[in-house]
Amino acid sequence: MIFLDHNAGSPVRPEVLEAMARAAAELPGNPSSVHAAGRQARAALEQARAQVAAFLGALPEEIVFTSGGTEANNLAIGGLAATAAARGRRRIVTSPLEHPSVRGMVEALAATGSATSTLVDVTPAGEISLAALEAALGGGGDCGVVTLALANHELGNLYPIRALTGVAHAGGALVHTDAVQAAGRTPVDLGALGVDAASVSAHKLGGPKGVGAVFIRRGLDLPPRLAGGHQERERRPGTENLVGAIGFGVACTVAAAALEEEARRFESLRRALAAGLARIPGLVRFGRAGENDGGRAVDAGEPVHQVAGFLPGTTMVGFQDAPGQLVVIGLDLEGICVSTGAACSSGSLEPSPVLLGLGLGQAAAAEGVRISFGWTTTAEDVQRLCAVLPEIVARVRGAVSSPAFASARPEVHA
Repeated sequence: MIFLDHNAGSPVRPEVLEAMARAAAELPGNPSSVHAAGRQARAALEQARAQVAAFLGALPEEIVFTSGGTEANNLAIGGLAATAAARGRRRIVTSPLEHPSVRGMVEALAATGSATSTLVDVTPAGEISLAALEAALGGGGDCGVVTLALANHELGNLYPIRALTGVAHAGGALVHTDAVQAAGRTPVDLGALGVDAASVSAHKLGGPKGVGAVFIRRGLDLPPRLAGGHQERERRPGTENLVGAIGFGVACTVAAAALEEEARRFESLRRALAAGLARIPGLVRFGRAGENDGGRAVDAGEPVHQVAGFLPGTTMVGFQDAPGQLVVIGLDLEGICVSTGAACSSGSLEPSPVLLGLGLGQAAAAEGVRISFGWTTTAEDVQRLCAVLPEIVARVRGAVSSPAFASARPEVHA
């Protein structure tokens, strides 16, 4: 099997598996217990917290372990919104391109009357400008929270969060960034970015599924979203996933050591992929990545991610008159795993909300296919994809143009 859906989750790194197996066998204690086994478990948990913090440019006390990125987004956005509401600011500014867990939390707060929301304008390439954020903030002084991703989960676009945070803070708003897709793929220094809260997840960078973390800036007191015990500085009650946290910490350490080399390798793979995709008629590229295929070569020692403004391991494309879900199924039958977008939206017949957010129509948005690299991806994987994809796209186009398909095709609702 060729796995090219790393944005949904990367395979667990061997170093992580080894550390987790050892922890499961040797650390039976609860980190909150005061006996020797509990103290050993607490020491291991705090070591993992320190590893995650170092990876993110944060302090250990600013890291709260969660069950993953979704819980981290909910805890951060809900907590910031409650803090802002206490100051009389109940409006949240976000974008139409955010992950379902961000959109869902904002919509949930709006549904209960706890907040209102405003969407910032984005360009057809999925970019967000400082002027657009200033316009969304307005001059009323009612915006309490701005939540924008550091890197888009489908397009791979990187956003100027440090500058956007400056604009938001100048308007009196607190800032959260969803850093789930960025962490492990580009350097993340949350202290330098100046954000008030951020979310990360272990399984995007070769750690285990079911564990993540939320960064809460020191000095900022966020109310917990769950009721219970005193764990995680009373911000996230419940016994910590000790084995998962240890795996997360090791994954961060391994990913940090490989970060620059991987970025350069992904850029080479991306260019090979772009050359192969270019041979398919009716190709459409989404996001910023497609703008750079013919650009200058990256100099030795020059950070790829800083040159391009996008994650080189993420490519979102469409093939005109070829529904993305059918292309994904065709590739799956060839043993190649890709996706149509966020895994949290899988199973839906609706087009990608991100592509709709770019202003695309229903049919064009339904043609999106996301190809994402990770630590297991090889040049041979990309060559195989490029070898079989043209025939699959041609076969899908032939199938959907038939009268039988047209009569059986389910309606896609706006």
